[in-house]
Amino acid sequence: MPTTSPTEPATERFIDLSRARRIWAIAAVHGAADRLAELHDAIGARFESGDRVVYLGDLMGGGDVRATLTEALRFRRLVLAQPPLYLPEDVVYLRGRQEEMWHKLLQIHFAPKPKELLRWMLGRGVEATLRAYGGDPEQGFAAANEGMLALTRWTGRLKAAMQAAPGHQVWFSSLRRYAHTGPGGVLFVHAGLDPARPLADQRDAFWWESGTFSRAAAGYNGFARIVRGHDPDGGGWSEDGITLTIDGGCGRDGPLIAACLAPDGVLLDRLEA
Repeated sequence: MPTTSPTEPATERFIDLSRARRIWAIAAVHGAADRLAELHDAIGARFESGDRVVYLGDLMGGGDVRATLTEALRFRRLVLAQPPLYLPEDVVYLRGRQEEMWHKLLQIHFAPKPKELLRWMLGRGVEATLRAYGGDPEQGFAAANEGMLALTRWTGRLKAAMQAAPGHQVWFSSLRRYAHTGPGGVLFVHAGLDPARPLADQRDAFWWESGTFSRAAAGYNGFARIVRGHDPDGGGWSEDGITLTIDGGCGRDGPLIAACLAPDGVLLDRLEA
């Protein structure tokens, strides 16, 4: 699997949601735009002043990527229009596996073995996102055969297509690694967590080390609850100690789930679409 070297400032890696009254956490969507719209309607009917929304990654990957992002941005505008004044960081998008792979694909011209990396990502669902922005896997392999200059032109076209889609590049630039509600509260992650590492040193663990997530059930860093939105093993909704997995298998014939939690980790509501 590819490794990452974070380039964003440390202050941009997470969001502090400690001022939230309640938090609506949305599981991995995987391009299921219709389900996301249905879930948004259900959340909107229950939304109260002081609520926050956090998407736990993998909006991309499978289904209709463009329609999914358009729907996510529509709901964001709706939330930000609610009284009292909401701020942009009150709607949080975490970087998931699919977003991380897309990030790597846009930089694939720097990879030492671009064809191997592209093949690896295609086997893990990046093709839907690639095609959503006018890309084709065969064009990518052909560019890799030609060399770095051809790959740079290819990724440049993909970047331009994303920038041309209203709001998509801004959304992508806003992705965070995790969110939390402060000491003794809730930690929100995408798929993985390595309990042996501090939060600042998790790096790829949020995406690729899902196998160690269960070890956090006994406790991690003083959090009362740890919530993830994607289980690569497809285990469904699961509560184990302080850990909670809310992935219902959306994009794999399962429902899209949202969980509403209090800042102290108490589960208040559960919705499915």
